[in-house]
Amino acid sequence: MNIKNFIYVLLAAYLATFLRLTINNNFLTSIIGSFLVGFFISRKLSYATEKILLSGFFSCFTSFSGFIFFLYTFLNQGNWIKFIILFNLIIIVNLFTMLCGYWISRKMT
Repeated sequence: MNIKNFIYVLLAAYLATFLRLTINNNFLTSIIGSFLVGFFISRKLSYATEKILLSGFFSCFTSFSGFIFFLYTFLNQGNWIKFIILFNLIIIVNLFTMLCGYWISRKMT
């Protein structure tokens, strides 16, 4: 990857971080991000565009640390049942949302 693409990845990461802070809702950002990842992975993107979107934008927008912190609060409170239910629900909903984005993108082409 050349320096120009590296700068684009950094700018995409900056924009995604700004949007994540603007939305300020871990569940909503993970749903939006999962849908858009599914939408874009079904497209034939160039290597550089794929890295800019998937490694730059979506990795910062749907950061794993926000998801982990959200679940950690329930673990810290000793609420194991809520932790297990939300952990499984978040993963299932995000995978289903990503599949929907993929399916919608395929139907558009």
